[in-house]
Amino acid sequence: MKKLFVLDTNVILHDSGAIHNFQEHDIVIPITVLEELDKFKKGTEEINYNARTFVRELDKLAGQGLFDNGVSLGKKKGKLYIEPGKPFSDAMNMSFPENIPDHRILAVAEFFVHKYPKRKVALVTKDINLRMKAKSIGIPAEDYETDKVQDMDYVAKEGATEFLDIDTSIIQRFYDESEISADEVKLPTQPEGHEYYLLKNGSMGVLVHYNPILKLFERIEKEEVYGITPRNTEQTFAMHALLNTDVNLVTVTGKAGTGKTLLALAAALEQADKYDYIYLARPIVALSSKDLGYLPGTANEKIGPYMLPLFDNLAVIKNQFALHSKEVQKIEQMLDEEKLVITPLAYIRGRSLSNAYFIVDEAQNLTPHEVKTIVTRAGEGTKMVFTGDIDQIDSPFLDKRSNGLSYTADRMRGQEIFTHVNLVKGERSKLAEVASDLL
Repeated sequence: MKKLFVLDTNVILHDSGAIHNFQEHDIVIPITVLEELDKFKKGTEEINYNARTFVRELDKLAGQGLFDNGVSLGKKKGKLYIEPGKPFSDAMNMSFPENIPDHRILAVAEFFVHKYPKRKVALVTKDINLRMKAKSIGIPAEDYETDKVQDMDYVAKEGATEFLDIDTSIIQRFYDESEISADEVKLPTQPEGHEYYLLKNGSMGVLVHYNPILKLFERIEKEEVYGITPRNTEQTFAMHALLNTDVNLVTVTGKAGTGKTLLALAAALEQADKYDYIYLARPIVALSSKDLGYLPGTANEKIGPYMLPLFDNLAVIKNQFALHSKEVQKIEQMLDEEKLVITPLAYIRGRSLSNAYFIVDEAQNLTPHEVKTIVTRAGEGTKMVFTGDIDQIDSPFLDKRSNGLSYTADRMRGQEIFTHVNLVKGERSKLAEVASDLL
Protein backbone atom coordinates (compact mmCIF):
# COMPACT_ATOMS: atom_id res chain seq x y z
CA MET A 1 0.00 0.00 0.00
CA LYS A 2 1.17 3.51 -0.79
CA LYS A 3 2.42 5.48 2.16
CA LEU A 4 1.41 9.05 2.89
CA PHE A 5 3.91 11.64 4.11
CA VAL A 6 3.03 15.02 5.61
CA LEU A 7 5.90 17.45 5.00
CA ASP A 8 7.04 20.14 7.42
CA THR A 9 8.25 23.54 6.17
CA ASN A 10 11.89 22.88 7.04
CA VAL A 11 12.05 19.90 4.66
CA ILE A 12 11.24 22.16 1.72
CA LEU A 13 13.60 24.90 2.94
CA HIS A 14 16.30 22.23 3.14
CA ASP A 15 15.55 20.70 -0.29
CA SER A 16 13.24 22.51 -2.72
CA GLY A 17 12.90 19.31 -4.77
CA ALA A 18 11.92 17.13 -1.81
CA ILE A 19 8.46 16.31 -3.21
CA HIS A 20 10.11 14.32 -6.02
CA ASN A 21 12.07 12.05 -3.66
CA PHE A 22 9.27 9.92 -2.17
CA GLN A 23 8.98 7.42 -5.05
CA GLU A 24 5.42 6.09 -5.48
CA HIS A 25 4.14 7.43 -2.18
CA ASP A 26 1.73 10.33 -1.69
CA ILE A 27 2.64 13.68 -0.16
CA VAL A 28 0.55 16.17 1.79
CA ILE A 29 1.58 19.81 2.19
CA PRO A 30 -0.41 21.52 4.97
CA ILE A 31 -1.63 25.00 4.00
CA THR A 32 0.32 26.28 7.02
CA VAL A 33 3.54 25.30 5.23
CA LEU A 34 2.64 27.63 2.36
CA GLU A 35 1.99 30.42 4.86
CA GLU A 36 5.42 29.88 6.38
CA LEU A 37 7.15 29.68 3.00
CA ASP A 38 5.68 33.07 2.15
CA LYS A 39 7.84 34.59 4.90
CA PHE A 40 11.00 33.17 3.33
CA LYS A 41 10.47 34.22 -0.30
CA LYS A 42 12.56 37.38 -0.01
CA GLY A 43 16.28 37.20 0.68
CA THR A 44 19.56 35.89 -0.69
CA GLU A 45 20.15 32.91 1.60
CA GLU A 46 19.78 29.31 0.44
CA ILE A 47 16.48 28.89 2.31
CA ASN A 48 15.06 31.91 0.43
CA TYR A 49 16.13 30.38 -2.87
CA ASN A 50 14.53 27.05 -1.92
CA ALA A 51 11.27 28.73 -0.89
CA ARG A 52 11.01 30.56 -4.23
CA THR A 53 11.93 27.45 -6.23
CA PHE A 54 9.30 25.34 -4.48
CA VAL A 55 6.57 27.95 -4.95
CA ARG A 56 7.37 28.08 -8.68
CA GLU A 57 7.17 24.28 -8.82
CA LEU A 58 3.75 24.38 -7.16
CA ASP A 59 2.64 26.97 -9.68
CA LYS A 60 3.42 24.52 -12.51
CA LEU A 61 1.24 21.91 -10.77
CA ALA A 62 -1.48 24.43 -9.94
CA GLY A 63 -5.12 23.47 -10.23
CA GLN A 64 -8.11 22.52 -8.08
CA GLY A 65 -6.78 18.98 -8.04
CA LEU A 66 -4.12 20.00 -5.55
CA PHE A 67 -6.89 20.55 -3.00
CA ASP A 68 -9.26 17.74 -4.06
CA ASN A 69 -7.93 14.49 -5.48
CA GLY A 70 -4.26 15.53 -5.65
CA VAL A 71 -2.05 15.88 -8.73
CA SER A 72 0.37 13.29 -10.04
CA LEU A 73 4.07 14.00 -9.63
CA GLY A 74 4.97 11.89 -12.65
CA LYS A 75 5.19 8.35 -13.95
CA LYS A 76 5.55 5.82 -11.12
CA LYS A 77 5.30 8.70 -8.64
CA GLY A 78 2.67 9.43 -6.02
CA LYS A 79 0.27 12.35 -5.74
CA LEU A 80 0.68 15.74 -4.12
CA TYR A 81 -2.08 17.28 -2.03
CA ILE A 82 -2.44 20.69 -0.40
CA GLU A 83 -4.45 20.23 2.79
CA PRO A 84 -6.32 23.12 4.49
CA GLY A 85 -6.07 23.39 8.24
CA LYS A 86 -7.78 20.85 10.48
CA PRO A 87 -9.35 21.43 13.91
CA PHE A 88 -7.35 20.37 16.94
CA SER A 89 -8.41 17.09 18.49
CA ASP A 90 -8.89 16.71 22.23
CA ALA A 91 -5.42 15.16 22.47
CA MET A 92 -3.91 18.11 20.61
CA ASN A 93 -5.75 20.64 22.76
CA MET A 94 -4.60 18.97 25.95
CA SER A 95 -0.95 18.68 24.94
CA PHE A 96 -0.45 21.67 22.63
CA PRO A 97 -3.15 24.30 23.18
CA GLU A 98 -1.05 27.10 21.62
CA ASN A 99 -2.12 27.82 18.04
CA ILE A 100 1.27 28.01 16.29
CA PRO A 101 2.36 26.75 12.84
CA ASP A 102 4.06 23.60 14.18
CA HIS A 103 0.90 22.56 16.00
CA ARG A 104 -1.31 23.25 12.97
CA ILE A 105 0.95 20.97 10.92
CA LEU A 106 0.66 18.34 13.66
CA ALA A 107 -3.13 18.61 13.51
CA VAL A 108 -3.09 17.83 9.77
CA ALA A 109 -0.79 14.82 10.32
CA GLU A 110 -3.02 13.56 13.12
CA PHE A 111 -6.11 13.92 10.89
CA PHE A 112 -4.61 11.61 8.25
CA VAL A 113 -3.38 9.10 10.81
CA HIS A 114 -6.99 8.67 11.97
CA LYS A 115 -8.45 8.88 8.45
CA TYR A 116 -6.27 6.02 7.16
CA PRO A 117 -5.77 3.65 10.12
CA LYS A 118 -4.51 0.81 7.86
CA ARG A 119 -2.13 2.98 5.86
CA LYS A 120 1.29 4.16 6.94
CA VAL A 121 1.09 7.92 7.54
CA ALA A 122 4.11 9.82 8.85
CA LEU A 123 5.14 13.40 9.51
CA VAL A 124 8.48 14.22 7.86
CA THR A 125 10.41 16.99 9.58
CA LYS A 126 13.99 17.95 10.30
CA ASP A 127 12.91 19.46 13.61
CA ILE A 128 13.80 16.92 16.31
CA ASN A 129 11.55 18.61 18.85
CA LEU A 130 8.55 18.46 16.52
CA ARG A 131 9.21 14.76 15.93
CA MET A 132 9.11 14.22 19.69
CA LYS A 133 5.85 16.17 19.97
CA ALA A 134 4.31 14.08 17.20
CA LYS A 135 5.30 10.78 18.76
CA SER A 136 3.95 11.90 22.14
CA ILE A 137 0.40 11.86 20.73
CA GLY A 138 0.82 8.77 18.57
CA ILE A 139 1.77 10.36 15.25
CA PRO A 140 4.62 8.52 13.44
CA ALA A 141 7.40 10.98 12.59
CA GLU A 142 10.73 10.69 10.82
CA ASP A 143 13.60 12.74 9.49
CA TYR A 144 14.11 13.58 5.81
CA GLU A 145 16.66 10.94 4.85
CA THR A 146 17.20 11.44 1.10
CA ASP A 147 20.54 13.27 1.29
CA LYS A 148 21.87 11.64 4.45
CA VAL A 149 25.13 9.70 4.50
CA GLN A 150 24.38 6.06 5.32
CA ASP A 151 27.94 4.93 6.15
CA MET A 152 30.00 7.37 8.21
CA ASP A 153 33.10 5.15 8.48
CA TYR A 154 34.78 6.76 5.47
CA VAL A 155 33.90 10.34 6.46
CA ALA A 156 34.91 10.04 10.11
CA LYS A 157 37.89 7.67 9.98
CA GLU A 158 39.39 7.04 13.40
CA GLY A 159 42.92 7.43 12.05
CA ALA A 160 45.19 6.45 9.22
CA THR A 161 44.29 3.25 7.35
CA GLU A 162 47.01 0.81 8.43
CA PHE A 163 48.23 -2.48 7.01
CA LEU A 164 50.57 -4.13 9.51
CA ASP A 165 51.87 -7.23 7.72
CA ILE A 166 53.39 -5.75 4.58
CA ASP A 167 56.50 -7.54 3.33
CA THR A 168 59.56 -5.62 4.55
CA SER A 169 61.08 -5.82 1.07
CA ILE A 170 58.14 -3.81 -0.28
CA ILE A 171 58.57 -1.17 2.43
CA GLN A 172 62.28 -0.91 1.67
CA ARG A 173 61.55 -0.57 -2.03
CA PHE A 174 59.42 2.51 -1.34
CA TYR A 175 62.48 4.16 0.22
CA ASP A 176 64.67 3.08 -2.68
CA GLU A 177 62.30 3.76 -5.58
CA SER A 178 59.59 6.14 -4.18
CA GLU A 179 56.80 4.52 -6.18
CA ILE A 180 55.63 0.96 -6.89
CA SER A 181 52.96 -0.49 -9.17
CA ALA A 182 49.69 -1.33 -7.43
CA ASP A 183 49.91 -4.91 -8.72
CA GLU A 184 53.17 -5.42 -6.85
CA VAL A 185 52.02 -4.02 -3.49
CA LYS A 186 48.89 -6.24 -3.32
CA LEU A 187 46.94 -4.68 -0.45
CA PRO A 188 44.09 -6.69 1.14
CA THR A 189 41.54 -4.14 -0.12
CA GLN A 190 41.27 -2.39 -3.47
CA PRO A 191 42.08 1.35 -3.21
CA GLU A 192 39.31 3.81 -4.12
CA GLY A 193 40.51 7.01 -5.73
CA HIS A 194 43.23 8.95 -3.95
CA GLU A 195 43.63 6.88 -0.79
CA TYR A 196 46.34 7.19 1.88
CA TYR A 197 47.85 4.31 3.86
CA LEU A 198 50.38 3.56 6.58
CA LEU A 199 52.17 0.33 5.60
CA LYS A 200 54.02 -1.37 8.47
CA ASN A 201 55.85 -4.46 9.52
CA GLY A 202 57.25 -4.35 13.04
CA SER A 203 59.36 -1.21 13.41
CA MET A 204 59.44 -0.56 9.66
CA GLY A 205 56.79 1.70 8.15
CA VAL A 206 56.09 4.00 5.24
CA LEU A 207 53.36 6.50 4.34
CA VAL A 208 51.97 6.01 0.84
CA HIS A 209 49.43 7.52 -1.50
CA TYR A 210 47.57 5.62 -4.19
CA ASN A 211 47.52 7.44 -7.52
CA PRO A 212 44.42 6.17 -9.38
CA ILE A 213 45.51 7.82 -12.62
CA LEU A 214 48.90 6.11 -12.85
CA LYS A 215 47.84 3.04 -10.81
CA LEU A 216 50.86 3.51 -8.54
CA PHE A 217 51.54 3.73 -4.83
CA GLU A 218 53.77 6.73 -4.06
CA ARG A 219 55.80 7.31 -0.91
CA ILE A 220 55.05 10.61 0.82
CA GLU A 221 56.93 12.44 3.56
CA LYS A 222 56.35 15.35 5.89
CA GLU A 223 56.98 18.57 4.04
CA GLU A 224 57.29 22.09 5.43
CA VAL A 225 54.89 24.34 3.55
CA TYR A 226 55.04 28.12 4.02
CA GLY A 227 56.45 27.68 7.51
CA ILE A 228 53.96 25.00 8.56
CA THR A 229 55.15 21.40 9.07
CA PRO A 230 52.68 18.51 9.53
CA ARG A 231 52.89 17.10 13.06
CA ASN A 232 51.25 13.71 12.57
CA THR A 233 50.37 11.12 9.95
CA GLU A 234 46.94 12.50 9.07
CA GLN A 235 48.26 16.04 8.70
CA THR A 236 50.94 14.68 6.35
CA PHE A 237 48.20 13.05 4.26
CA ALA A 238 46.14 16.25 4.26
CA MET A 239 49.07 18.42 3.19
CA HIS A 240 49.85 16.06 0.32
CA ALA A 241 46.23 16.20 -0.84
CA LEU A 242 46.15 19.99 -0.57
CA LEU A 243 49.28 20.28 -2.73
CA ASN A 244 48.36 17.55 -5.23
CA THR A 245 47.61 19.16 -8.60
CA ASP A 246 45.76 16.04 -9.78
CA VAL A 247 43.10 16.62 -7.11
CA ASN A 248 40.58 19.41 -7.72
CA LEU A 249 38.36 18.82 -4.68
CA VAL A 250 39.48 18.05 -1.12
CA THR A 251 37.40 17.61 2.04
CA VAL A 252 39.17 17.78 5.39
CA THR A 253 37.29 16.96 8.58
CA GLY A 254 38.45 16.95 12.19
CA LYS A 255 37.71 18.34 15.62
CA ALA A 256 38.80 21.77 16.79
CA GLY A 257 42.57 22.26 16.87
CA THR A 258 43.52 19.55 14.38
CA GLY A 259 44.86 22.13 11.90
CA LYS A 260 42.32 21.87 9.08
CA THR A 261 42.18 25.53 8.07
CA LEU A 262 45.82 26.24 8.85
CA LEU A 263 47.07 23.46 6.58
CA ALA A 264 44.73 24.50 3.78
CA LEU A 265 45.81 28.14 3.95
CA ALA A 266 49.52 27.24 4.08
CA ALA A 267 49.13 24.98 1.03
CA ALA A 268 47.29 27.74 -0.83
CA LEU A 269 50.01 30.31 -0.10
CA GLU A 270 52.71 27.84 -1.17
CA GLN A 271 50.99 27.54 -4.56
CA ALA A 272 49.98 31.20 -4.88
CA ASP A 273 51.91 31.62 -8.12
CA LYS A 274 49.80 28.90 -9.78
CA TYR A 275 46.49 30.64 -9.09
CA ASP A 276 45.02 34.06 -9.82
CA TYR A 277 43.24 34.25 -6.47
CA ILE A 278 43.08 32.57 -3.09
CA TYR A 279 39.65 32.73 -1.49
CA LEU A 280 39.19 31.82 2.17
CA ALA A 281 35.50 31.91 3.00
CA ARG A 282 33.11 30.68 5.62
CA PRO A 283 29.32 30.68 6.01
CA ILE A 284 27.88 33.05 8.57
CA VAL A 285 25.43 31.43 10.97
CA ALA A 286 23.80 34.37 12.75
CA LEU A 287 22.93 34.01 16.43
CA SER A 288 19.31 33.65 17.60
CA SER A 289 18.15 33.41 13.98
CA LYS A 290 18.86 37.12 13.53
CA ASP A 291 20.05 38.35 10.15
CA LEU A 292 23.26 40.38 10.05
CA GLY A 293 21.12 43.42 9.30
CA TYR A 294 20.07 43.44 12.94
CA LEU A 295 23.65 44.14 14.02
CA PRO A 296 24.94 47.71 14.30
CA GLY A 297 27.69 49.13 12.10
CA THR A 298 28.82 48.97 8.50
CA ALA A 299 28.91 45.76 6.46
CA ASN A 300 32.58 45.16 7.35
CA GLU A 301 31.88 45.81 11.04
CA LYS A 302 29.00 43.33 10.97
CA ILE A 303 31.01 40.50 9.43
CA GLY A 304 34.34 41.25 11.12
CA PRO A 305 33.82 39.08 14.24
CA TYR A 306 32.80 36.08 12.10
CA MET A 307 35.99 36.31 10.03
CA LEU A 308 38.42 36.61 12.98
CA PRO A 309 39.23 32.85 13.11
CA LEU A 310 40.39 33.02 9.49
CA PHE A 311 42.62 36.02 10.18
CA ASP A 312 43.96 34.16 13.23
CA ASN A 313 45.14 31.31 10.99
CA LEU A 314 46.78 33.80 8.66
CA ALA A 315 48.53 35.39 11.65
CA VAL A 316 49.92 31.99 12.72
CA ILE A 317 51.53 31.58 9.29
CA LYS A 318 52.91 35.14 9.28
CA ASN A 319 54.42 34.54 12.75
CA GLN A 320 56.56 31.75 11.32
CA PHE A 321 58.63 34.40 9.54
CA ALA A 322 60.44 37.61 10.41
CA LEU A 323 58.32 40.76 10.30
CA HIS A 324 59.91 42.09 7.10
CA SER A 325 60.58 38.75 5.40
CA LYS A 326 59.67 38.25 1.76
CA GLU A 327 56.99 35.74 2.80
CA VAL A 328 55.19 38.25 5.04
CA GLN A 329 55.55 40.98 2.43
CA LYS A 330 54.05 38.65 -0.19
CA ILE A 331 51.03 37.99 2.03
CA GLU A 332 50.50 41.71 2.66
CA GLN A 333 50.80 42.45 -1.05
CA MET A 334 48.27 39.74 -1.90
CA LEU A 335 45.83 41.17 0.65
CA ASP A 336 46.29 44.71 -0.70
CA GLU A 337 45.78 43.58 -4.30
CA GLU A 338 42.85 41.34 -3.30
CA LYS A 339 44.65 38.27 -4.59
CA LEU A 340 44.11 36.80 -1.12
CA VAL A 341 40.50 37.37 -0.10
CA ILE A 342 39.06 36.49 3.33
CA THR A 343 35.31 36.91 3.17
CA PRO A 344 31.89 35.51 4.15
CA LEU A 345 30.79 32.80 1.76
CA ALA A 346 27.74 34.82 0.66
CA TYR A 347 30.06 37.53 -0.71
CA ILE A 348 31.57 35.04 -3.18
CA ARG A 349 28.31 34.90 -5.14
CA GLY A 350 28.80 36.28 -8.63
CA ARG A 351 32.60 36.23 -8.48
CA SER A 352 34.65 34.24 -10.95
CA LEU A 353 35.99 30.97 -9.59
CA SER A 354 38.34 30.24 -12.48
CA ASN A 355 41.99 29.48 -11.67
CA ALA A 356 41.42 30.04 -7.96
CA TYR A 357 42.35 28.17 -4.79
CA PHE A 358 39.05 28.25 -2.92
CA ILE A 359 38.90 27.24 0.76
CA VAL A 360 35.51 26.96 2.47
CA ASP A 361 35.84 26.81 6.26
CA GLU A 362 33.09 25.55 8.61
CA ALA A 363 31.56 23.66 5.68
CA GLN A 364 29.64 21.42 8.09
CA ASN A 365 27.11 24.28 8.35
CA LEU A 366 26.26 24.05 4.63
CA THR A 367 23.50 21.94 3.15
CA PRO A 368 24.29 19.43 0.39
CA HIS A 369 22.60 21.74 -2.12
CA GLU A 370 24.73 24.70 -1.02
CA VAL A 371 27.93 22.69 -1.49
CA LYS A 372 26.71 21.55 -4.92
CA THR A 373 26.00 25.17 -5.87
CA ILE A 374 29.54 26.17 -4.90
CA VAL A 375 31.36 23.24 -6.52
CA THR A 376 29.47 23.43 -9.79
CA ARG A 377 30.67 27.02 -10.22
CA ALA A 378 34.32 25.97 -10.28
CA GLY A 379 36.01 27.01 -13.50
CA GLU A 380 39.12 25.69 -15.22
CA GLY A 381 42.20 25.53 -13.01
CA THR A 382 40.28 25.92 -9.74
CA LYS A 383 40.92 23.79 -6.66
CA MET A 384 38.28 23.63 -3.94
CA VAL A 385 38.87 22.68 -0.32
CA PHE A 386 36.07 22.18 2.22
CA THR A 387 37.04 21.97 5.89
CA GLY A 388 34.96 21.52 9.02
CA ASP A 389 34.10 19.64 12.19
CA ILE A 390 31.01 17.46 11.72
CA ASP A 391 30.57 17.33 15.50
CA GLN A 392 30.12 21.11 15.73
CA ILE A 393 27.11 21.95 13.58
CA ASP A 394 25.34 25.24 14.25
CA SER A 395 22.34 24.71 11.96
CA PRO A 396 19.30 23.29 13.81
CA PHE A 397 18.29 21.19 10.78
CA LEU A 398 21.63 19.55 9.92
CA ASP A 399 23.47 16.71 11.63
CA LYS A 400 26.57 14.55 11.12
CA ARG A 401 24.90 12.58 8.34
CA SER A 402 23.00 15.31 6.49
CA ASN A 403 25.42 18.25 6.35
CA GLY A 404 27.04 19.25 3.06
CA LEU A 405 30.59 18.36 4.15
CA SER A 406 29.78 14.73 5.01
CA TYR A 407 27.52 14.43 1.96
CA THR A 408 30.25 15.64 -0.40
CA ALA A 409 32.89 13.31 1.03
CA ASP A 410 30.53 10.35 0.75
CA ARG A 411 29.25 11.06 -2.78
CA MET A 412 32.64 11.98 -4.29
CA ARG A 413 34.41 8.95 -2.85
CA GLY A 414 36.47 7.08 -5.44
CA GLN A 415 36.59 9.90 -7.99
CA GLU A 416 39.98 10.56 -9.59
CA ILE A 417 39.77 14.31 -8.88
CA PHE A 418 38.79 14.00 -5.20
CA THR A 419 40.25 12.97 -1.87
CA HIS A 420 39.15 13.11 1.76
CA VAL A 421 41.21 13.19 4.97
CA ASN A 422 39.95 13.08 8.55
CA LEU A 423 42.30 14.66 11.11
CA VAL A 424 42.20 13.00 14.52
CA LYS A 425 44.86 14.41 16.83
CA GLY A 426 44.56 17.97 18.08
CA GLU A 427 47.78 19.95 17.67
CA ARG A 428 46.73 23.39 18.96
CA SER A 429 47.89 22.64 22.50
CA LYS A 430 47.75 19.90 25.13
CA LEU A 431 45.04 21.85 26.94
CA ALA A 432 42.92 22.18 23.78
CA GLU A 433 43.33 18.46 23.01
CA VAL A 434 42.25 17.35 26.49
CA ALA A 435 39.37 19.83 26.57
CA SER A 436 38.14 18.67 23.14
CA ASP A 437 38.06 15.05 24.34
CA LEU A 438 36.70 15.51 27.87
CA LEU A 439 34.59 18.66 28.11
